[in-house]
Amino acid sequence: MIKPTVGRVVWYRPGPSDFGKLAVNGDQPLAAIVSTVWNDRMVNIAGFDANGMPFNRTSVTLVQEGDAFPAINSGYVEWMPFQIGQAKKHEAEGEKAA
Repeated sequence: MIKPTVGRVVWYRPGPSDFGKLAVNGDQPLAAIVSTVWNDRMVNIAGFDANGMPFNRTSVTLVQEGDAFPAINSGYVEWMPFQIGQAKKHEAEGEKAA
């Protein structure tokens, strides 16, 4: 699990309640930055839609690797594949050192 911190970049996956409010490009995620951390699985974000227009969301579910995707009417955020790969790399290096 990657611990969320303020300033980290995440992917926002819009939910049905976002349609018509945010410009999207197919199934591509939207770029977002963590602005507040409530816990390991809930954050506030400031993001940009597909046209570069800013938006914000509060109390957004952060889906960690291995979590089930939320079955809710709002969007969620997730880590980018690169971030997941880096976390695994650092974890493996820590295990070697131990």
